Amino acid sequence: MITLKQEGNEELLKHITTLFLSSKHTPLNLYHYIFQWTDSLTENDCIACFNSTVMESEVLKALLVRHIPTVLFVMNRFTDENNIQIQHALKENRLLIVTLRRNEPKGEGYTPILRNKYVMTLCPHITCGYINKTGSVFPLLKGKKEVCHLIKEPIVSEEKIETPSKRWTVSEEKTLLRMFYADMGIHAIHKDLQRSYLSIDQKIRSITQSEDVMKGRLFEDFVLDQFETQKKGLSLVEWRSDKSWNETYPESNRYPDFVFRYKQKEFAVECKWRERIYDIRNDLFHKEQISIYRSYSLSRNIPVTIVLGIGGEPSWPEVLYLIPLKQLDEILSGTLSISKKRTTSLDISSFL
Repeated sequence: MITLKQEGNEELLKHITTLFLSSKHTPLNLYHYIFQWTDSLTENDCIACFNSTVMESEVLKALLVRHIPTVLFVMNRFTDENNIQIQHALKENRLLIVTLRRNEPKGEGYTPILRNKYVMTLCPHITCGYINKTGSVFPLLKGKKEVCHLIKEPIVSEEKIETPSKRWTVSEEKTLLRMFYADMGIHAIHKDLQRSYLSIDQKIRSITQSEDVMKGRLFEDFVLDQFETQKKGLSLVEWRSDKSWNETYPESNRYPDFVFRYKQKEFAVECKWRERIYDIRNDLFHKEQISIYRSYSLSRNIPVTIVLGIGGEPSWPEVLYLIPLKQLDEILSGTLSISKKRTTSLDISSFL
């Protein structure tokens, strides 16, 4: 790994006591075991962490709210500049943000694993939250001596989950929103309102956008930024948002995200980001959705191109692919390798 940038108190890098690690999906009924640990820390500790999963993000917020010195490691680009708690921590010299990049961008190996291995070498101790034994974190812990597991199997949660009859008051909802938009995190809300993590999570999801929608929006913003550098003669005609009400979605949500016009010619762009490719046919390009794109292209008489981002962050993907709809059958049949559609820039001529 190469350090691209350090922002904040660089002295903290010398004082890291512990690296926090957790698997991607931490059950909500186990959150309190992890936050018991964050509550036990003092300002004499210095914790290293990431911010690429829900649990990591919540632990980071809990550390910053409690003024625990923190070193945050990110890949390629820091994308949470507007986080209020991060802004406060930087001003008060209790946070260092270290931006990393792979030595060989086209080399072998899954980037988060390479990142984890590297940061482990900088930290004398490792504290683990929920670790999925079939996930990517578990094998990295093999042979490590200074490892503390906050959650041991078998485990029974002691968290009391509220019944649906316990309604949220207007005052509680206002407090939740105020704390949520102040980036204080689910644990601070839990302590203030004495509500379970599950109840808080459900309420946040009901009144804000889901994580998947937010990731999709971040990738759309990234794609727009790439076009912004070529703006001369280019105009944005349509931008569809994934609006819904009570899980009811308008049909237009299924159409491409953008329609651009360049020198009187229009073209449509569909944006997709994934952490990694699991099932290209059923996850990314399932038959019904592709049929909708084709009907849309035919009815509007404009080309449709899929911009696919893989890895990194939605706001700064590790790899980009540019896939014209007319070539999708060749990719799905295997006659055209998706690697042939890899790109480093979004040139307008490729979409027309």
